[in-house]
Amino acid sequence: MNKVASTFRMRDDLHVVRKIWHTGTGLFGLGVYLYFILAQRDMALGLLSLALAAFIVEALRLTIPKVNDIVMVLMGPFMRESERKGLSGFPFYALGAGLSLYLYSEKIAILSILFLMFSDPISSFFGILLGREKIVANKSFQGSLAGFVTCYFLTLIYLDYYEVHNIEALIFALFAGLIGSLSELLSVFIDDNLTIPVASGFGLTLLNYFVICL
Repeated sequence: MNKVASTFRMRDDLHVVRKIWHTGTGLFGLGVYLYFILAQRDMALGLLSLALAAFIVEALRLTIPKVNDIVMVLMGPFMRESERKGLSGFPFYALGAGLSLYLYSEKIAILSILFLMFSDPISSFFGILLGREKIVANKSFQGSLAGFVTCYFLTLIYLDYYEVHNIEALIFALFAGLIGSLSELLSVFIDDNLTIPVASGFGLTLLNYFVICL
């Protein structure tokens, strides 16, 4: 196995570098959005354009070996073994974040993207480390519980930032945790980088009609 191939990880490896990259990429994008006070629609269209460009690069690298070799040298440490000959998660990451910002209110979109940034890698970490009881496919009860707890506390912190401290905040956070963990389970059908922000954003929008916090 060559040096590039040896950097890849299977889905059931912890692959901490990938998880740091996953969260760091989101924090960088969110930082750019907030620091430069970009319009929500402009950021959404920028991310959707980035997703399109990334899908084009994916198509090129999967059909032209030399392009794939270059991408592997640059991105190998952050990719799974399965992504060597298949689509990587990055275009879905940009697509999911872009669609969330395009479809939902800003506060809900950002919270759903925070779910993607933090809940996804934390769920994966605990699911791989402690997961015993499988719910569906490669999803475990332990990983889903970690996702729920993460989304719950993320929501409480997020609501605290907006000075929402009432009983409705606790109820909202509880259901938001469930929404976040369920959206991660949907990734058995579609990449979780897409399902988490889009499905969470939809669920949080519905929740906000009944328990208005955002």
